[in-house]
This record gives sequence, structure tokens and C-alpha cells, in this order.
Amino acid sequence: MKKKSLIVAAVIAVLFAGYLVYTAVDSKTAVATASKKTYSGTVYVAGMGGHFSKSEVTIDPNNADDPIKIQNIDRVVIGDKTTHPTHDARIDAADRNILFWSTYVLDPQGKMHVGKSDLRTGAVIKDVALDPDKRAPGAKPPVYCASGQSRKYYMPIFMGSEGFVDVFDKATMEHKHRVFVSDLGYPAGSYMFVHGNNSNDMKKFIITVTMKGEDGKPNGKIDFVLVDLPSLEQGQWKVLAKNTLSGEPGKTITFRMYFSADDKHIFQSAADRFWLLDAATLKLVDEKMSTAGQNHDVIPTADGRYALLTLRSTAEGCDSEGKPVPGKMITDGAIQLYDADAKKIVGKPASVCQACHKGMAMGDKSAALCGIDANWKK
Repeated sequence: MKKKSLIVAAVIAVLFAGYLVYTAVDSKTAVATASKKTYSGTVYVAGMGGHFSKSEVTIDPNNADDPIKIQNIDRVVIGDKTTHPTHDARIDAADRNILFWSTYVLDPQGKMHVGKSDLRTGAVIKDVALDPDKRAPGAKPPVYCASGQSRKYYMPIFMGSEGFVDVFDKATMEHKHRVFVSDLGYPAGSYMFVHGNNSNDMKKFIITVTMKGEDGKPNGKIDFVLVDLPSLEQGQWKVLAKNTLSGEPGKTITFRMYFSADDKHIFQSAADRFWLLDAATLKLVDEKMSTAGQNHDVIPTADGRYALLTLRSTAEGCDSEGKPVPGKMITDGAIQLYDADAKKIVGKPASVCQACHKGMAMGDKSAALCGIDANWKK
């Protein structure tokens, strides 16, 4: 019996030793931890050139220095830089081959555009040209920036003043409603920008409003307003919760955001920082400063354990042959990893613009990205 016990003990010891070999050990805690899951998918990042950067992305959280790998950078073109500069990427929740979008500036004819494209072919399916609203005189940039959706409707958000949410039928792209934030108590001139997005269960919609100070500049205060999505579909506001967060005047400006897959958290970009919020109370859960660029969007992985932050960063420009030009600094578009479990930013950012720009002899041109959406692989 004693001999049998010794054999069992020896087998267990061998198995445990093997476990330590094939796992990572934190030297500070001396606790073995299993290798972290890797992720992959196709990301679409909106750009001011009238196209979306399309990139195959692999995320390896085990690589603490360089966790994001970008392959096969391509474009989804919706127009050119004079007619269709865009900040808005919104993949249909029901049909992941359909990308909805809206434009950030007026075209040369003074129109703003809303449309949808086929991600399989890159072809534009529908492009709707709209006159600026009389309550937003001239509709100078910014025009549309963020958006959300319900099962039947696409909802681009007019970023400027007066801010509003438009409601378009997804199937026909017919305009149904226009709902102004002034009806939430925000008169024109009291705020800078408006953004928003839907929860994944299609029951709620978050609205963010960047407030102005007496000097007419952003004062660092951001209002978060959670509303009922079915009511918004019908052109009405129904407020569910509200909260105000404070950052740094002139630097903290909210842009786009996403709910986590379980709708428990909101991943919020805020220019000089990133915020993680409790989606029910709108209270702050985590805050990280943006040290690698200005944060314009944050999309979580399908399980919500990580998120990609889109950043406007600086990079060294290149000549027509792709060779670096010393002293020539341009704006680049990059993504960086956030670990939601550990509450930390992981590794350096990865560019989703420069490889393509260099290949097109545009390495001396800035690439201003904004919104992101993704099709994650299971």
C-alpha cells in the first residue's frame, strides 16, 4: 500500500512540474497562472480620407510589450476625402456583412451623408444625401460622429450644435425621426459635442454631452444620460439614469463608446483618458490616462475581458519611397490594448494606417482615425 502511495505521489509531482513548465509564474507571488486566451478578428476604423481601414488583428495578451499584431491592411471606400470623410463605423448587429456609416463634414454641394456598405465586396449599397438641419446653421464640422442601432433602425448622432440623434430604417435607409438633445435640457451653446451608442440587448442607449464653461471652452465635465432605446426608436426621450464625471478642462472630451457584451460596463473614450463605467449607475469603475495618443473610441472583445482603444498618435512621415523623413511628424491612427480584468493598459500601440499610407506613397500624409467596429472570430 505504501509503495502504491509513493507511485501516485510521484505521478502528481511530475504533472505539477509539467504544469509549471507550460505556464507563466509571477515571481512576486510565486503562483502559477495559465496562458491567457488570444483573440483575432477584422477591425474597421473610420478615417477622414473617405474610407475605413480594414485590418486583420491578432491580440496576444501574453505578449506584454507587443500584444497587437496587424496583418493585411486594406480599405473599405465610401467616397473621397472631399465628399465622405467619416468618423462612424457601425456593423449591423443582425448581419455582420453590413456596415452603416455617416459623414463628418458637408460635401461640396453642402450635403451630409448617411449610408451602408457590403463588407464582402466593399460596395456602397445605399448613400443618402441630406440637407443640414435649420437648427444647426451651416452644419460646419463636426457633423455626424457616433452612432447606435436597434434591430430595425440605424441611429447616427450629430456631434455639433444643436446635437441630435437621427433614426433611419435599416432596410430602406428612410429617415424616420430626429431627436434633439435640447429636449433633454441641453440648449445650444451649453455644450461642445454629443455622442452615444446602444446596449447589446437593444434596451438602452447612452448619450454623452461634453459641457462648456463660461469661456465657451470644454470645462472637463461630461454628462452621461442613459435613455430607453424603444422610446428613442419612436423619436422620444425616456431618461433612465444620469451622472456627471469630471476630467481636465480643455483636454477631457468624450467621443465614442461601447457597452460590454453583458451590458454591465461602458468602455468610454475621453480624449486625454479612458473611462470604464458601471452601465447601470454610470459611476466610474476605472480611469486610465492616454499616454500614447488621443483616445477616440474603445471596443471590447467579444467576452469583454479586453478592449481596443483607437488613438490619434504621432508618427514619423515618409517620402514617396517609404523612407523616413527626419523631423517630419504626422498624425497616425493606432490601436492599443486595455485589460479589463487587470484594469491596465498593455503594451505599445499598433498602427492601422501607416503601412497602407506608405504603400500608396502617402507616408507624408496624416491619417485621422476615429470610430472602430470589429467582427471577432470565435
